[in-house]
Amino acid sequence: MLVASSWRSAARTDAGKVRARNEDAFLDRPQQGLWVVADGMGGHHRGDVASQLIVASFAQMSMQDSFEGRLKEVRQCLHWLNRRMGRELTVTAARSDNIMGSTVVVLLVEGDRAACIWAGDSRCYLWRGERLYQLSKDHSLQQQLIDEQQMSVEDARAHPAAHALTRAVGAAEQLTLEVLELKVYPGDTFLLCSDGLYQEVGSDEMGRALSLPAPARALERLFEGALRGAARDNLTAIVVRQ
Repeated sequence: MLVASSWRSAARTDAGKVRARNEDAFLDRPQQGLWVVADGMGGHHRGDVASQLIVASFAQMSMQDSFEGRLKEVRQCLHWLNRRMGRELTVTAARSDNIMGSTVVVLLVEGDRAACIWAGDSRCYLWRGERLYQLSKDHSLQQQLIDEQQMSVEDARAHPAAHALTRAVGAAEQLTLEVLELKVYPGDTFLLCSDGLYQEVGSDEMGRALSLPAPARALERLFEGALRGAARDNLTAIVVRQ
């Protein structure tokens, strides 16, 4: 299904400065009001295959007529992927570290309605009225320590397993997705990105980039900033603007 869309977008991925393989993947479909970023679980078996499988599966979706139907289809697709990756694990893995998994963040837009669906620590941001909002909340040990043990951000970040994921597609038998629905307004700009990007670009720099009117220019500014840093991880971002 094609959606009459006034949304423009630009997407890019980069292996970064350290890793030889890029385990990130993205889908950029403004004509369908659908954008996806997936980050294969680094260090695990076939993380790049997992992220590419997520993107390929979304690219083949039929996309229902109603917003509710499309949102349901997105969730069903992710639950199906989680089961499929679990079966791959059962068939191919002799060792417990052979997890085939990936984070995912999806943005679905139609008219003045939007939904962000995610599992893991890839993020969705909203730039509105000269303010930056982080719409998604990381499913990571760092965030869990902050929420459940009232640990400071600095202390939680210093934990040796801070970046360990508490949710991801393919990581557990049951996948729990988080969904945030919101109303959109003219001028809204969304950013979907993997952790490799937001770890290198601060919120002020991110806001300055997203204030630029052209998604491609905003994306260029974000990558300029990220690649000035260490860029130890893969970098992926999609900028979506009305």
